Amino acid sequence: MPDDDIQTFMMNRDLRMDTRQRGTWVRALAAAAAVAGLLVVVSCETVNRAVVVLPDVPGAKYIGSKECEQCHDKLCRDFATADHARLMAEGPNARNVGCESCHGPGSLHSDSGGEVKPPYSFTAGRPQASSYRAQPALQPARSVETVCYQCHLNLRGQFDLPSHHPVPEGRLSCTACHSPHKGSIFRAGGTSLLSENELCFGCHPAQRGPFVFEHEALREGCTTCHSPHGSVNAKMLKIRDANLCLRCHFQQVSGGKLLIGGSDHTLRLQQGTCWTAGCHEAVHGSRVSSSLRF
Repeated sequence: MPDDDIQTFMMNRDLRMDTRQRGTWVRALAAAAAVAGLLVVVSCETVNRAVVVLPDVPGAKYIGSKECEQCHDKLCRDFATADHARLMAEGPNARNVGCESCHGPGSLHSDSGGEVKPPYSFTAGRPQASSYRAQPALQPARSVETVCYQCHLNLRGQFDLPSHHPVPEGRLSCTACHSPHKGSIFRAGGTSLLSENELCFGCHPAQRGPFVFEHEALREGCTTCHSPHGSVNAKMLKIRDANLCLRCHFQQVSGGKLLIGGSDHTLRLQQGTCWTAGCHEAVHGSRVSSSLRF
């Protein structure tokens, strides 16, 4: 085959390969664009609706929060100030959220004049009579936590961590710290004009003080150091070692020494954490030691 023919053949082959490669890239880009468009459509469609999964109770229907006001006027009036009230959807979607998103459909409760309790009233209540006038076995109350976990799944995971408040064990409930019906979701927050710490001091009075020498971190709040729902670290600490303290107490290296607060900590940090090495054991405050030693 002459050299010119060979060169022409090679050029035509390369051209065909380039065309196929371009076609492959075009199809790949088109598929990517279609997937991206689908994601945009799905995201736009899914944000314009109530995201609460409402419980389905046989024989009961949703009647809307307005019906609840007929008897629970004060509770409904206060609910307008609650943080949870901001989660209500606008328009027709709002009919099935509010009171019934936690307590379940209230038609049987309303029609009976309160004789039949809401499906999820958090108390055992009076069972509904059957058509044979027999009383079914009393169902246990739905735990408050089960309702809260429907929206706060991340917190359910935190309560499964090794160090946590005793909510899963039943010795504490979400409503001990959070107010679902009125004002701020934190019982010590909002218009109560109390610090977040006041909520914690209700169960942990020893950490309240007063102290002659304060630990400034308490002014920032207990959650500066602690994860209130659960942690992998003991005492629900956010960090298990001296790095917890070093977030506020900056360290400097000078002349081969590790200085914290102007004091040499080169060897001290090797002895353990700041609060277990015999140095700063009074981490919440002290009445006798300016360095919070005891």
